[in-house]
Amino acid sequence: MKTTKEPTELKITVSHDQDGAIVSLNGRLTIESSPSLRDRLLTTLHDGQLQSLTINLVDVPYIDCSGIATLIEALKIARTRNTKLQLSGLQDRVHYLLEVTGLLPFFRHSRDESSPCFAVTI
Repeated sequence: MKTTKEPTELKITVSHDQDGAIVSLNGRLTIESSPSLRDRLLTTLHDGQLQSLTINLVDVPYIDCSGIATLIEALKIARTRNTKLQLSGLQDRVHYLLEVTGLLPFFRHSRDESSPCFAVTI
């Protein structure tokens, strides 16, 4: 029986707007891909004084514990730099994972129902 492994590549795109940066992800956020995301987030957070950093997860169907750890580390660094960190586009599976791990209470839902966005409130 031949098994095929799903691709673990994560595409990371960084764009900037007037308030900060948007990091858009496409793919699975796993132990294989989280180190590259961590590096990109650290670089983005240290490049300048950002008012906000949005991590767009609309094209991320799966996150493992390593991916969650990366998001938590980004949150901690953003807090020390007075940068508002937001997660946007949480798919049901990712939303559920944050909920069952007890991390969802650290995020609040935005009022824009057309674009699910969670902002850090710690």
